[in-house]
Amino acid sequence: MAGYIIALTGASGAVYGLRLIEELLKRGDDVELVISPSGFLLLKEEAGIDCEGKDVAKAILKYFKKTGRAGSRKKPFALTGRLNYTPSNNLYSRLASGSSLYRAMVICPCSMGTLARISSGISGNLIERAADCVLKEGGRLVLVPRETPLNAIHLENMLRLARMGVTMLPAMPAFYTAPRTVEDMVDFVVGKALDSLGVENRLYGRWKGPRK
Repeated sequence: MAGYIIALTGASGAVYGLRLIEELLKRGDDVELVISPSGFLLLKEEAGIDCEGKDVAKAILKYFKKTGRAGSRKKPFALTGRLNYTPSNNLYSRLASGSSLYRAMVICPCSMGTLARISSGISGNLIERAADCVLKEGGRLVLVPRETPLNAIHLENMLRLARMGVTMLPAMPAFYTAPRTVEDMVDFVVGKALDSLGVENRLYGRWKGPRK
């Protein structure tokens, strides 16, 4: 596998995508990052990362170094994987071709507009085209929508993608793990995304039965 494609779009929950990127880099995995214009707005609003038009990878790595881990004050760790950023309007990118061998992609968070366009086979930007390539090459596509409540259009689009083999992973933190912080709830969702990629992780406590 060439690495993982991670896309951030204009749905609230930028910290989910940041945390996912951080965990993959920590493992030594390479990450190809694509951010939609609205995704940049959310990064600035929710994480204080103002990087549109700048060295995006450098800004995000600086954020990780500053925080120790996305949204957490826990002990920092080394990030050994490579982070590469490609603009969402660059349809000449290797990510826009099925021959690039990228077979795993997570859109986290995923806006309902992005989800709808992928469901309809519309590739207006690199995020949508890369998702289309992963789908047509039989890879793993994971979408992490963050919207509530859901209308019938949202649900129909999700059902269509699920029938194609796409993993629909709404950002729904669980409480059986007895989370104590927002970071714990973020880690649960990110851990589930990694599970869907087949990536071993210990970001949340596995169910072991009722407490005695």
